[in-house]
Amino acid sequence: MDILLNVVDNKKINENITISGSKSESNRLLILQNLFPEITIDNLSDSDDSVHMQHALSTKDEVVNIGHAGTAMRFLTSYFAVKEGRETVLTGSERMQNRPIEILVDALKDLGANISYEDKVGYPPIRIKGTTITKDKVQINGNVSSQYISSLLLIASKLENGLEIELIGKITSVPYINMTLSLLTQLGIESSFEGNIIKVNPKKNIDKQTVVVESDWSSASYFYSIIALADIGSEITLSAYKEESLQGDSCLATIYEHFGVTTTFGENSITLKKVRATKKETLEIDLKNAPDIAQTIAVTCFAEEIACNLTGLHTLKIKETDRLVALHDELSNLGANIAVTDVSLHLEVTSKINKNIAIKTYNDHRMAMAFAPLAFKVPIQILNAEVVTKSFQKFWDDMQQIGIKIDKL
Repeated sequence: MDILLNVVDNKKINENITISGSKSESNRLLILQNLFPEITIDNLSDSDDSVHMQHALSTKDEVVNIGHAGTAMRFLTSYFAVKEGRETVLTGSERMQNRPIEILVDALKDLGANISYEDKVGYPPIRIKGTTITKDKVQINGNVSSQYISSLLLIASKLENGLEIELIGKITSVPYINMTLSLLTQLGIESSFEGNIIKVNPKKNIDKQTVVVESDWSSASYFYSIIALADIGSEITLSAYKEESLQGDSCLATIYEHFGVTTTFGENSITLKKVRATKKETLEIDLKNAPDIAQTIAVTCFAEEIACNLTGLHTLKIKETDRLVALHDELSNLGANIAVTDVSLHLEVTSKINKNIAIKTYNDHRMAMAFAPLAFKVPIQILNAEVVTKSFQKFWDDMQQIGIKIDKL
């Protein structure tokens, strides 16, 4: 489905939106729930990724296809590796079969897991023969996707002797590692993270409990962008959020102060308000701890006619698409003067936005959602718009609620 977005009346916004539970928290908890059935989960994400995860965990089929769900691929690799007696072929979409998994597979093999490649070495599909793992020490590079590290941490307490992970070199995406450890702590599983060593103690059973998933901060980023582009005085209240968040993307509250957006925390919500014009100085941010909001920030800067230098983006090369190249191409079509490297994005000030440009989304949900707020500046087309369901089922309904007119093409 291709759509045209337009804002007919750019009036002040005043809306309340409820956002589904965090995909990152939900997928971690779904793995833990299957290891510890004593857990009940509330406000579970309704994203395609979490639906794929639930299906993969419940099916008895030998071949498990998780589509585009990268988190599910990483977490399930470790999960099936410790399911003694079960043999599973874990596969996904064509793009998923070109996203590397070798670093995680090598770490699991070092621990004694039985995993082999069905086609290309280093990439899905992979054949996993579940076994009992007794080794309790492993090394892994610290600058790789944090999902590899979290994947190991999620099964660690179910290993006979627990697990000690030594992170080699510079450590990136620390908030996502801390999210996993915080969830373990919440469940009563003891762990430590000191220097470059993470330890998780073994745990056979936990107390019966209900865990409430906080709403997704990555999803909140698009509303931050909208308020940044809206008239002064506009505001949106989002639920359900908390000030002491486990999610690295909660840094949005600080970053968007540059765009004149304040964040007020309520009992179970945040209110975003445009209180002043965007600062015109160049925005310089290291996003190594929150790479998923890079697309949103780049588009906001372009729309608000400011320059930005975004660094720490090395993991964007292996997402649903090469997000750095995709941003370069689509923003260039809109009239931006932009340069990217393998780790950074550099945008110059642009005073004109080309109208009615068709944005390619490359099967990447965040490309569609990051560019949608531009409708507050110019009419814009979004190709393959239904891709948003990967993480945000009712995104287009929410866009209509805040005043964006949507026409199918």
